[in-house]
Amino acid sequence: MSVAMNISSPDISNFFNYVQALFSPYLQGTALTEISVLIALIIFAIVLSIIFSVFAYVFGWFERKLMARAQSRHGPTYVGKWGILQNLADLVKLIAKENIIPDNADKILFQTAIPALLALFVFMLAFIPLTDGFIGMHTGVSLLVVFMFLSLTPLIVFIAGWSSGNKFSSIAAQRSVVMMLSYEIPIVLVIAAIAMMTSSYSFQAIVNAQSSYWYIMLMPLGFVVFFIALLGELDRPPFDLREADSELIAGWLTDVSAPYYGLVLFLDYLRMFVGALLISLLFLGGWLGPSFLPEFAWLMIKVVAISVFVIFIRATTVRMRIDRLLRLGWLYLMPLSVVNLLITFVLFIG
Repeated sequence: MSVAMNISSPDISNFFNYVQALFSPYLQGTALTEISVLIALIIFAIVLSIIFSVFAYVFGWFERKLMARAQSRHGPTYVGKWGILQNLADLVKLIAKENIIPDNADKILFQTAIPALLALFVFMLAFIPLTDGFIGMHTGVSLLVVFMFLSLTPLIVFIAGWSSGNKFSSIAAQRSVVMMLSYEIPIVLVIAAIAMMTSSYSFQAIVNAQSSYWYIMLMPLGFVVFFIALLGELDRPPFDLREADSELIAGWLTDVSAPYYGLVLFLDYLRMFVGALLISLLFLGGWLGPSFLPEFAWLMIKVVAISVFVIFIRATTVRMRIDRLLRLGWLYLMPLSVVNLLITFVLFIG
């Protein structure tokens, strides 16, 4: 079997074949194959980087404007039309500042935790399709792979907070582990219900199975549980207890300097992009839609709509207390996810 056939995406495979034909007069054998694969994957990575960088920038600006309007204050105003260039100015300012490492910190862990978290989400995107043909790595258990990576997020946050040597960061690190136990199990049970409906853990199979009815219509309870639990997984308000400024200053980010803080801000919107993407694929039919728009456009419309809703939640809700979050997870989300699993089995499987 040729390497081109092993590349999951037809788009990337076609580009691979084009590059291979372009270099074939000059290279032969293993060198030709390796260079062609490398160039094709670099193009794939560049396309992904452009997509989520534009998303992070636009929604970073939009969230600041919406929060300002909701709280009757000025948001980004002066730099660029409607303040659209304010995020760029803030990015330059953050990058230009010195990166300070606390004396009591475990320097290796403290400096590598946040870049590792970013790398984790970037690598995760390689398993999530943006169309039926545009995916970096396809496997029959891609859904499990993605949530395996996603479940590592609180652990990396724990390492980042604990390694700083700050008591507030350490408390936030402990919270991340405690929170994980309360919403990871409901998410897994909802995923199990989706897998029963589709008989697969492949994103393509899950999306194609929704050609007649979206899963939000067949399992609305599962959608509600999944959405609430995913907000906790992605550390979005009202579940942003790791960064609770009212009691923990900035939580696990208390001792983070400006360059790393800018990276975390970018990571926040990358995580929101991934979360909205997962909800779109699992419950809203993914890239499926009328043929007058391309598949990618339909997926992005759904991702944008979910992201706007997530931002509205932040603008209109207050942060929960840690005890109430645990109560919500164990006493409500857990039983509801079990009920959703049983209903799915009785109505659609049994």
